[in-house]
Amino acid sequence: MISYLSLFFSALVAATIIPMQSEAVLVGLLATTKQPAVLLIIVATVGNVLGAIINWWLGGYLLNFQEKRWFPSSQSQLERAQIWYHQYGRWTLIGSWLPFIGDPITVVAGVMREPLISFLLLVSIAKGLRYLFLAIAAQALF
Repeated sequence: MISYLSLFFSALVAATIIPMQSEAVLVGLLATTKQPAVLLIIVATVGNVLGAIINWWLGGYLLNFQEKRWFPSSQSQLERAQIWYHQYGRWTLIGSWLPFIGDPITVVAGVMREPLISFLLLVSIAKGLRYLFLAIAAQALF
């Protein structure tokens, strides 16, 4: 149970702007425990997707400050960006698994008011496949 909790929380934190390596925790657990790989992949994916939802929410929360002087765009610029994003940009969520740029992508999705359902679908696929491929590679080594 402790191994699942540590994996879940490392994956959750890793998906936020706080640096963390959930991949190392997953590989370590695959190498040192008898836990089923499928369960470890599911736990890591759920934790990482929940962390991405935190980013999405924070991005949406940033919109509360769009009337502030320091906000980086005007209302009309933001509206144009949202229109473009909903036509072409939502597919960037497939890159939400990428190091360094994946977390900002999920924040931008919140600012762009990406609906939660499509956000969850795209992010879950991306992050789940990353952990699946990582587990396959790790098990090939062990």
